[in-house]
Amino acid sequence: MAFLALAAFLIFLSGISMFQDQLLYFPERASVAEMQLASGGLSPWPTASDFRGLLAEPDGAVRATAIIFHGNAGHAGHRQFYVGVLTRLGLRVILAEYPAYGPRPGELGEKSLVADAEKTIALARHNYDGPLLIIGESLGAGVAAAASDAQRELIAGLLLITPWDRLEQVAAHHYPLLPVQWLLRDRYDSLAHLASFGRPVLVAIAANDEIVPPQFGRALYAALAEPKRLAVIDGARHNDWFARLDSAWWREAVDFLLSAAPRGAANQ
Repeated sequence: MAFLALAAFLIFLSGISMFQDQLLYFPERASVAEMQLASGGLSPWPTASDFRGLLAEPDGAVRATAIIFHGNAGHAGHRQFYVGVLTRLGLRVILAEYPAYGPRPGELGEKSLVADAEKTIALARHNYDGPLLIIGESLGAGVAAAASDAQRELIAGLLLITPWDRLEQVAAHHYPLLPVQWLLRDRYDSLAHLASFGRPVLVAIAANDEIVPPQFGRALYAALAEPKRLAVIDGARHNDWFARLDSAWWREAVDFLLSAAPRGAANQ
């Protein structure tokens, strides 16, 4: 009987290991036109044929370019809520899309997403002058941390929203009886990636986050070197944090992230 129970448990663990991508990634497929429609008419970036995301330009001078790496569900077209608040602050906004999301080919997984994010950051730096800000939300915070580590010389500041320190810590919280440290293929170890980042980092935590509990964001913040800032969004859960922020919060956040950047507007 004990042997059968052990065999059943091992089969269960094997299934978890095989299908862990389905537990972590929830991509939504869509054409470029469908993503433009969902986003309210944003432009494909850099082009429709070489699609890597959606672009919004501010009405006036460009202070900086912000690249948004979104959470694990849906696609970049669903993140148009960033556009209004950031373009009003003079930021060019790129809603970056991942491989295997939206219309993009490619594979799911940390290696694929991070390598692609590094290319997106490098392309934005090549195309646009001025400071470059990176914003990552939830899964996107893990992607942003890893990609920013490799591209730190190109980046002025980093905003991590509802982040974790290490993915295995969050997995162990939700699945305490499983040996997640052995099962996980994708690690998203933001502690290691940002150990010596050396740029302004703002860590924004949802106080009532039920998906990535606040202690994991606090652990990440505690391990960061200066310059850094912690923002706790009172009353917020994992998916409603944006509605609890006002324009003053975003203005202060952007000013902090640009505090170490050379003064002057980017070329349009």
